[in-house]
Amino acid sequence: MSSKFKSFKFFSGFICGSVVSTGSCVAAIYLHRNQEPNDKTADADPKESPAQQDIGRYGLPQAGAEMRYYANHTLSYDQAKRIPRWVAENLSKAKLQGVADRKHCKFKPDPGIPEAFTAHNEDYLRSGWSRGHMAPAGDNKACAQSMAETFYLSNIVPQNYENNAGFWNRLEMYCRNLTNRFEDVWIVSGPLFLPEVGEDGKKTVSYQLLGKDNVAVPTHLFKVILAQRNSPSDTLALGAFVVPNKPIGFNHPLTEYQVSLPDLERMSGLSFFPRVDPAAAIRNLCELDSCRLMDFREFTLYITGRKVRGARSAEKLEKVMAELKDMGIAADEYLLKLYQQKKEELSQEGPKTRN
Repeated sequence: MSSKFKSFKFFSGFICGSVVSTGSCVAAIYLHRNQEPNDKTADADPKESPAQQDIGRYGLPQAGAEMRYYANHTLSYDQAKRIPRWVAENLSKAKLQGVADRKHCKFKPDPGIPEAFTAHNEDYLRSGWSRGHMAPAGDNKACAQSMAETFYLSNIVPQNYENNAGFWNRLEMYCRNLTNRFEDVWIVSGPLFLPEVGEDGKKTVSYQLLGKDNVAVPTHLFKVILAQRNSPSDTLALGAFVVPNKPIGFNHPLTEYQVSLPDLERMSGLSFFPRVDPAAAIRNLCELDSCRLMDFREFTLYITGRKVRGARSAEKLEKVMAELKDMGIAADEYLLKLYQQKKEELSQEGPKTRN
């Protein structure tokens, strides 16, 4: 591998990705870098003048925006808005293998976030907004612990239901699929609060707040993807996307929401992948890989497959397949095989009795 990539996996302290492997799990680590130095350390700092030492005698304001490390993702938290500023991941084909199941996970406050600054499930209740993962649960099948940590509300933003289950879901699936063509895929996702221009030409930022904790609803979401291919030659490809937090139909391609990295950095106030060698030639991901998301038929077959796997009775199984037929979509070979396997499994279990 070229030397310009050697230290890349460790950008901005993002170290978990290089040590988590299939069937293993690294314990969650919370690094709270906001602790104040003791008086002796402060007094000994040659960079501080006496006036500066007086100003900071009892400590300076803390934003809580230090990086927080988990088993398979890293984030920076926004204490004022009760949502993450950004969440970073590293995906590879091996790390996506596993049997961890989200049905065993529950949304809950992050134990590492001070109670005064955390969101609660009650904030989302009957709000009209879903709890949208920034690091998806589906990226963490290799480890039950890492999957459970994606359900901490520090990794969640209020997201439009249709966007969460539809367009954004397909984008997450595309990111996982990239591991079939690239050895490593780095992803940074987060919320944006973008201005609107009024009739008078003035710009304003307006967003809804949820619940007693005033959880901020972002106007947009961003996702930056950096993919690395090691053969036949070292290749880096990058794509940056800004997606409105509203329903998006199948007639809108991902490329419609692609933006330049400098534009996204100006919108977000963040600098992405700062340890990439400035001299490295970075390709446009959508030119190298097309950025094609699943179409309606493909996505419907995928969702139907999930329903088939989750069917708990023969009646439910047949209903799932009937719904697909009513939509005018023929089951493909993979779904038919899955259906037959599930049908046999349910027949062996016999009829379920109610207590």
